Amino acid sequence: MKYLHTMVRVSDIGQSLRFYCDALGLREVRRYENSQGRFTLVFLAAPGDESAQVELTHNWDPEQYGIGRAFGHLAYEVDDIYAACRRLMEHGVTINRPPRDGRMAFVRSPDNISVELLQKGGSLPPQDPWQSMPNVGAW
Repeated sequence: MKYLHTMVRVSDIGQSLRFYCDALGLREVRRYENSQGRFTLVFLAAPGDESAQVELTHNWDPEQYGIGRAFGHLAYEVDDIYAACRRLMEHGVTINRPPRDGRMAFVRSPDNISVELLQKGGSLPPQDPWQSMPNVGAW
């Protein structure tokens, strides 16, 4: 048995790719468009780790998606949590749970998917502005 991917539905593929690729740093691995089924699948992976993928499913006909309580979050290890959060903020992403401890942060995708960022190795020394930032919204 081999883990393949986690699928999340997205309402705007362009907006989602800006979040997952431009802001978060994932890379598109492959794409499949099905005009008969009216959907697009985009598979993303962290650079250098194509074994754990996220599949963005975009149904062309508008739908409203709710987040079920059974789904928790996606999680990624990052080399520098402060740099990752700074890049996300530069792309207009709200840091819902700032990395006050130098180890963990949470953000949300445009479709409200919770994404956890964890510092690779040990925690970084706490520093401003992160250590004084409050939580924002739900994470």
